[in-house]
Amino acid sequence: MKSVTKKIVLGRRLKTVLAVIACAALAAATMLILSSCSASKKKAEAEASTAAGTVFAVETISAVRGQVRDYVALSGDIVASSTVDAYSDVAGKVTRHFVSVGQRVTKDQALIEVDPSRPGMSYQPGIVKAPISGTVTSLPMEIGATIAPSVPAARIALTESLELRTYAPERFVSKMRPGLAVEVSLAAWPGEVFPAVLREVAPVLDPASRTLELRLAFRRPDSRLKAGMFASVKVITEEKASVLKVPAEAVVRRFGETFAFVAENDPAKPGSQVARKRTVIPGILIDGIQEIREGLAEGENVVVRGQTLLDEGVAVNVVLRRPVIE
Repeated sequence: MKSVTKKIVLGRRLKTVLAVIACAALAAATMLILSSCSASKKKAEAEASTAAGTVFAVETISAVRGQVRDYVALSGDIVASSTVDAYSDVAGKVTRHFVSVGQRVTKDQALIEVDPSRPGMSYQPGIVKAPISGTVTSLPMEIGATIAPSVPAARIALTESLELRTYAPERFVSKMRPGLAVEVSLAAWPGEVFPAVLREVAPVLDPASRTLELRLAFRRPDSRLKAGMFASVKVITEEKASVLKVPAEAVVRRFGETFAFVAENDPAKPGSQVARKRTVIPGILIDGIQEIREGLAEGENVVVRGQTLLDEGVAVNVVLRRPVIE
């Protein structure tokens, strides 16, 4: 009987100890959870405070209205508009030059003398005459050389009337038409632009190169232009007079959206600025200048550097205002 009573007492004491241990464990877990929640709350509040206090340094530029021109860049050679070769009527040796390269000649003026004599036979020397008036650009036959009627004895060019010949790839054929304005640049005169006009467009493409021959005429004579010069050419294919434009780097494309950021004064904090996101519709892009058809207004300060980290409403500090583009 005593043994049974003792076992009952021991069991009750064991249950009491286990209950105490369970309560202690529950209290410790509760304290741990509360402590963890408090730490997470403090961390979130700190991050929110840091984000709210972040100011992004940016560069801006004013959106302006102006001219935008699309063009096709080509290269070509300056040549005489008309070049004619002079031929000898007889075969023989060149015995005399009446003119020199670069000399101005008139039609029927003597150019070279050709002696058709053979051993034991003497003939009257033949004279090669200029077929047109112009400038002698080549005298390929030296004195003493033998010439045949099929070989050019001299070349006469109308250097007073120069033209520029170039070739456009097939993909630009639809943009080429007579009358287009052209800007010509020469390595001999860096920084100078010589105005020209597209005078003639070939009716067919060269089947070997798949290019279209273009002939350009200079708008005014210039003594600095020489036949044989290599030229860089810009054929102006489209010109818009008054469009809104910004540097191309101002336009951001992200997740299928096209937008730009504008720096505006923050009404909640006088003297501070915030970024405003504007969805834009871009137009043509030429030489790093982007046309903006919709989404921006003239005079707005558009962010051109530092915009990749921005979002709607974040604080910004304009560290540099770039000069407006022309």
